[in-house]
Amino acid sequence: MSDSHETRRRFVRAAMKAPYLEREEEHDLAVRWRDDKDQAALHKLTSAHMRLVIAIAGRFRNFGLPMGDLIQEGHVGLLEAAARFEPDRQVRFSTYATWWIRASIQDHILRNWSIVRGGTSSSQKALFFNLRRLRAKLSQKIDPRPRNVVFSEIAGALGVSTGDVELMDSRLSGPDASLNAPVSDSESDTSMRQDFLVDDTPGPDETVAEQIDSERRVSWLYSALKVLNERELRIVRERRLQENGATLEALGTSLGISKERVRQIENRAMEKLRAALLQSNPDRASFV
Repeated sequence: MSDSHETRRRFVRAAMKAPYLEREEEHDLAVRWRDDKDQAALHKLTSAHMRLVIAIAGRFRNFGLPMGDLIQEGHVGLLEAAARFEPDRQVRFSTYATWWIRASIQDHILRNWSIVRGGTSSSQKALFFNLRRLRAKLSQKIDPRPRNVVFSEIAGALGVSTGDVELMDSRLSGPDASLNAPVSDSESDTSMRQDFLVDDTPGPDETVAEQIDSERRVSWLYSALKVLNERELRIVRERRLQENGATLEALGTSLGISKERVRQIENRAMEKLRAALLQSNPDRASFV
């Protein structure tokens, strides 16, 4: 048995042997700590409630973190409760301290259970700590319902979205995996997980080059549009330069001409544009 384990066992035994406090004595100790900062009173008050810390920490022992760390964090919550406790409210210190102890332990678990921080909101925190319990309960019996139905029921019970339940379930189903971890145990294969992450997006140089070319093409186009008359310009704009181009029939009705005439004007305007673009940029024929 390791020294740390034996030390923790002695600590637990000592905590369990600490005498319970009567209401009057507890109130007196709390007042002495609040008004006079009496360290002896604080020590006696917290020592009498360490069994409460151990009991609450025990409820979270299945999260894979050392029990000693959970007890230590619970003690931090106990001290926080002592600092905030108002003895004149006629509430027992154990009732008040329970929330602070549990909150401190839960925060420690959320910070250390995974390298990716979870439970950043109250609903996500409730989901993290309750989903494990609900999953364990579901695993004890055969549930014929589809997973999405079960997830929807859990989401409704915890006040979160079904997507949040699915995401948290996937996180709880496996440990973190390092991108620097080797893919295989073979000494000849030195590949790491990150080697197989492919980013298909253009690089910075390609993005800048495309932006510059796009700006140039727009500049050439607006310069070439000056060769069109008013009617040709209107047809080109409404047919080619809008996301939802106008139909030939709609333009014909608007201009008082047939849709075939609109087609002819459009074709003539496009030829004029092409000629103007080639005249000003003869080396850019591929763009037009």
